[in-house]
Amino acid sequence: MKNIIKILAVSVAILTLASCKQQQARMPISHSSGEFLNASVERNKKLIKGEEGQIDSIIKSNPKVKYIASQKGYWYYYDVKNDRDTLRPKKGDVVTFDYEIKDIKGNVIYSQLELKPQTYVVDKQNILMGLRHGIKLMHKAETVTFLFPSHMAFGYHGDNRRIGTNEPLICTVTLNDFKTENKTTQE
Repeated sequence: MKNIIKILAVSVAILTLASCKQQQARMPISHSSGEFLNASVERNKKLIKGEEGQIDSIIKSNPKVKYIASQKGYWYYYDVKNDRDTLRPKKGDVVTFDYEIKDIKGNVIYSQLELKPQTYVVDKQNILMGLRHGIKLMHKAETVTFLFPSHMAFGYHGDNRRIGTNEPLICTVTLNDFKTENKTTQE
């Protein structure tokens, strides 16, 4: 009987020691080939190319208008240009502006009256990506029309109201005024 107890005790000790060894890493069950990501990239390239084609046809249909291509991937022209002022809004400045949003065919989605005058702290508040960049190109009292591909506008999500998914937009913006960050903190 004592031998059986000793054998059981040794067996339990061996099993305990054997079960304490470090676990081996297992291979993942599913292997991702990156096909989904590659397909998504190709889909987005086609989408952007199609939107740029639409914008290009607008530009070509208006040869009298001098469109400027931005480095950020959108186009714009001046409706009203201010050559007197040299200052432009920069990070932290408080900007007041009016704007209107149209679809790529020129149909008004949101009128200037609906959108009301906007106040925006440059680069410190969340607004349409294209406007975030475009406003910094403007001088006080200028009106600029921007042609934004969808990735510079509301993207694949839209605005959950009137702007659909992947919709390029035309935004006409009037920069009413801006105060530099130093002036607004001193007042």
